[in-house]
Amino acid sequence: MVRCWKHSEDHLEEAQCTDGGPAASPRFPHKAFWVSLSACLLLVIIALGLTGHFGLSQPQTRSLQIVRITALDQTGALVNQSAVVDRQNDLVTFSVTSPANQTSTVLFDIKHGLICYKPTDQDSCFLRNMETSDYKNVHSLLRESIHEQSQFQLYGNETQRQTEFLGVLAASQVDITTLEDPLQALCQDRSVHWTRRAEGPGKQRLVYFCIDICFPSNICVSVCFYYLPE
Repeated sequence: MVRCWKHSEDHLEEAQCTDGGPAASPRFPHKAFWVSLSACLLLVIIALGLTGHFGLSQPQTRSLQIVRITALDQTGALVNQSAVVDRQNDLVTFSVTSPANQTSTVLFDIKHGLICYKPTDQDSCFLRNMETSDYKNVHSLLRESIHEQSQFQLYGNETQRQTEFLGVLAASQVDITTLEDPLQALCQDRSVHWTRRAEGPGKQRLVYFCIDICFPSNICVSVCFYYLPE
């Protein structure tokens, strides 16, 4: 038996009601309401979770963009070059293919101010610090790629060409474990050496290799390496 109360004119009176009587019927809609509300809240939480998951993963997918730059080298041959722009991590990775169909990689780590060269015909990677001109050239690519342009054509009569010489400091090998993750991944199977800008190798030194890189700002840079005396 369930104890119930009813309201009279002057006071409350105790009345008897049973589980199956009319007084007990309002309990069922009340319970159904809370069950329905709980189910709705569960569906909302699941929907928000899925929306948040796709919302977080979508920018990571869009942060990578491949840009292809077509230019003529000094001999008139086409420069086969592409760049992967990673805005989220401030990285620009160039892949430059030589006429012999060998691809070298140049990584601009803008966040840490480093450039890493990985030539195909060497068993080493080479590092140098970014300079003001390097930031300008890479930022020109970042600005252009905002508009989702994936193809750039550089014409010979409008392109400025530069040659840079970098001397390899053979005695200053870098401990690869001290480098950031992108550089470690690029050079994990090679030794890494610091380089510095130099006027030129001189007649007594040989240039071992060069890498040509072109930017959308109509600037092509030929970076040539040689080993400094011990």
